[in-house]
Amino acid sequence: MGTTVEQHLQQLDAGRRPDLPETTAGTLRLDVRSDGCTEHWYLTIADQHVRVTRSADDAELVVRADRAVFDRMARGELHPGAGLLRNELTVQGNMQLLMLLRRIFSGPRGARHPRELGRAALVGRAATPLRDEQP
Repeated sequence: MGTTVEQHLQQLDAGRRPDLPETTAGTLRLDVRSDGCTEHWYLTIADQHVRVTRSADDAELVVRADRAVFDRMARGELHPGAGLLRNELTVQGNMQLLMLLRRIFSGPRGARHPRELGRAALVGRAATPLRDEQP
């Protein structure tokens, strides 16, 4: 089945997250709808730390979606921006904070950033002699 949004949020490390910009700070509320009920998750981001609580307090950005959508984000199967464009989720507030969700809900296990793959390919090419060159 994979990771659910609840599992992912409960496992978020309270320690420093170097993948978050140092200067970014804000609050996000995730409204997870399921079976006619809404669960509220409140994320406070500051100094490359994420603190997660259960609260319906006002936040700078509120993201609403069905549980299945948030579960897909937690598994790295859905980019928040793509979900917004497909009307799978709605947002209200500071849109700049939406892209932080992509860093909080990282890609699938073992996934690598495209730049990392490109660098590895360049290193591999540099190590391989051209066909016309003599070793």
